[in-house]
Amino acid sequence: MTAKISYDKASFKDFENIPDLNLFERAQELSSFLDFMKQKDRLNYRLINYNSAGATVQHKDAAGNIKECVSFVSNDYLGFSQHPAVKQAAIDSIIQYGTGAGSSPLIGGHYEYHQVLEDKLCAFFQREKGSALVYTTGYTANSASLQSLLHKEDIALLDMAVHASVYEGCLLTNTKKILHNNLEMMEMALKDAQHKYRTKLVIIDGIYSQDGDMAPVKEILQLCRQYGAYLMLDDAHGIGVIGKTGRGVLEHYDLLKDIDIITGTLSKTFGNVGGYVISRPEIIEFLQYQSRQNAFSAAATPAITGVVKAIELLDEEPQWQAKLWDNINYLKNGLTGMGLNVGNSCSAIVPVKIGDPHITGDVASLLLEMGVYTNPILYPAVSKKDARIRMSLLATHSREHLDKALAAFEYINKKLELA
Repeated sequence: MTAKISYDKASFKDFENIPDLNLFERAQELSSFLDFMKQKDRLNYRLINYNSAGATVQHKDAAGNIKECVSFVSNDYLGFSQHPAVKQAAIDSIIQYGTGAGSSPLIGGHYEYHQVLEDKLCAFFQREKGSALVYTTGYTANSASLQSLLHKEDIALLDMAVHASVYEGCLLTNTKKILHNNLEMMEMALKDAQHKYRTKLVIIDGIYSQDGDMAPVKEILQLCRQYGAYLMLDDAHGIGVIGKTGRGVLEHYDLLKDIDIITGTLSKTFGNVGGYVISRPEIIEFLQYQSRQNAFSAAATPAITGVVKAIELLDEEPQWQAKLWDNINYLKNGLTGMGLNVGNSCSAIVPVKIGDPHITGDVASLLLEMGVYTNPILYPAVSKKDARIRMSLLATHSREHLDKALAAFEYINKKLELA
């Protein structure tokens, strides 16, 4: 066996592939690291929750007691997973169709409720019918689609902050990482790739999941058109949050009909699970037959019908988006008023940037002890010197919830001298 990893300086990435250790030895090494993290009270991952996703959550603390916390770990931005109309739509569909689709979309698993949802997504994004495809997860909407669309003759130019699902989807093609939101580097890479590859696909997020900042989509689209590239945008964190009617970053820029490929998730604003791809009908048809995870995985369950109602609610009940923005502005103003760094966030994702990963772990532990459940984000999700506490704001957070979080940060800020 190789020398033991120094746990004080380790991240989860150090355990991905340890030289000279077989799969069971690597697993044992990670298990030892997790025990170390538990002893340091820094492992607030995979906590068991005992109530619904929402503004508060019940979980077991280290002593085994059920404890209620204000939760900032859910991405159910508008609270639609708990909306009575959304739940009733899912229940009604289950009563009609049962609890499962029974097979994959190609061989009998494509039901009327799948088609209704895909048609609803087409209308939502102002596209013609046949322009949407639903996957069982948002992750595979990216990874599976890209694996079938891009190969060794092609290249993907990736903003370095895109989701892990995009990186996995590009394993079969050439890639070029672009510094985050760096238009100069993007143009240089496009110019270099212009005549070297069959397909050039730029891949960005609308809202980035760790900083909560927005992509300069108009400028990137102009560069793509100038150098013969296509643009794919994942707006998982923008839908329901950004735009006058919650149609995301592309509505904000008035570009809903101009992007070549849009991807997203059903697990955040839409309060369910699954993902989707929006593109030209011929691309959607190609993916139906060539995207293996779509063609050979069982289709989404009838509960996905709740998404149809969630989409309708964005227009029927705009007060949820307005309440969400009240909460975002209130929390950000409170944090920045203490001198804490929330970066360039312009969305429901609010990071408190700390830098040192061990101090970040201590902050997360103290917050949880004080009844505020957050995620410490460490390397490799962010750079080693850019650790932070990541919070997701919900429309269902009350002013009391936010005040509790701000009071906890104020205490910790003084205790650890964060600012």
